[in-house]
Amino acid sequence: MSTLLCFKNVIVRRGGRTVLHGIDLDVSLGERVVVRGGIGVGKTTLLLAALGLIEHDSGEISLMNERCRRDADFSKFRGEVGLLFQDPDDQLIGPTVLEDIEFGPLNLGWTAERAHQAADLALEQVGLDDLADRPVHELSGGEKRLVALAGLLAMSPKLLLLDEPTASLDESTARRLLDILLSSSLPMLIATHDPLCIEALATRDVVLEGGRLHADQNR
Repeated sequence: MSTLLCFKNVIVRRGGRTVLHGIDLDVSLGERVVVRGGIGVGKTTLLLAALGLIEHDSGEISLMNERCRRDADFSKFRGEVGLLFQDPDDQLIGPTVLEDIEFGPLNLGWTAERAHQAADLALEQVGLDDLADRPVHELSGGEKRLVALAGLLAMSPKLLLLDEPTASLDESTARRLLDILLSSSLPMLIATHDPLCIEALATRDVVLEGGRLHADQNR
């Protein structure tokens, strides 16, 4: 299998404390790897470090078999690697649904026509094509999560990073989101403690505890 993301002995310190202690982790084609753990154990830190949105203090992080040390190294992969934030309000920036989804492709330098076509297709993938002209601030929480996901899918990513993707969703919307993710066939690194999400998505799972990863002994 081709490795898309690789952590080797990665250490991350934040606010004067070590959050991640010597993390070794990889995600390859065909995998949906779940990182389990409670609130505050560092799952979000792990995802942010994977895309260079926070610095790692030591160790190696590679994307698409290319070692990334500085922000410039990571930035060229933002698009190929899509990060779904836990709070969609941290991700949505366009005034309307369609404009928000077009933003990512346009930021990658795509033509307006190509970006529009990609946005239309992504909206169809998440089942929200009837909301294209809806102002983002009028969306429900579940709709915002789906629009944020559509914004990632529009950029034709090779890998998805998902931070508690089912958090604050009712069961019906959560299952709808999980069905969309499963139908995409994309490799994923998923940070969650939601049993529904783990059961639906995980091809492999590990536990983050005390800043270290270990195999889940309960599965």
